Amino acid sequence: MASSSDPWMKEYNEASRLADDISSMIADRESLPQSGPEIMRHTSAIRRKITILGTRLDSLEALLSKIPPKSITDKELHKRQDTLSNLKSKAKQMAASFNMSNFANREDLLGQNKKAADDMSRVAGLDNQGIVGLQRQIMKEQDDGLERLEETVLSTKHIALAVNEELTLHTRLIDDLEDHVDVTNSRLQRVQKRLAVLSKRTKGGCSCMCLLLSVVAIVILAVIVCLLVKYL
Repeated sequence: MASSSDPWMKEYNEASRLADDISSMIADRESLPQSGPEIMRHTSAIRRKITILGTRLDSLEALLSKIPPKSITDKELHKRQDTLSNLKSKAKQMAASFNMSNFANREDLLGQNKKAADDMSRVAGLDNQGIVGLQRQIMKEQDDGLERLEETVLSTKHIALAVNEELTLHTRLIDDLEDHVDVTNSRLQRVQKRLAVLSKRTKGGCSCMCLLLSVVAIVILAVIVCLLVKYL
């Protein structure tokens, strides 16, 4: 392949590193608990990166189609096409494992958006054949505009899906938090009931002890009175 300074190669290397990062995250996911907020956050991060990878792959495909015919050899061109196809297959497999059926199928939205010149000035001086050619050119520009509009709609759709995933994750986290709060509150109520019972038992024990001491005091006092009466 060409050197890494080549724009296409630079973009490809970044996409390849991103794919490796996603594969590593998928492997790490196996060691996480099968439920709970941690694995949900991890899964959401993986899906976001898969979407970003899809965008990079579409950009690579667009760059490859714009390479001038004689700037690279046919062998190099076919090699890049095969390499890109393999990376796209890997990305699709990762997306399929997370049920991402509409995975990142869009191109770069920041391309050229040229306006057509005034039709009358373009027609001036043209013969019938030239006018037919101009009409075909205008129709092609319109088709290109529709394609860009479709890309924009797809981009908006993917952004909406990503936002929906984030909202779903936060909703699940809030639900889990509410469950934990309910469990903690239930435990606290049980502890409070046990403390109340223990407090009642403690108070009852003190009453019995005071009564016992009173009886003992009365007995002692009676003995003392008897002794005084006997010896006096």
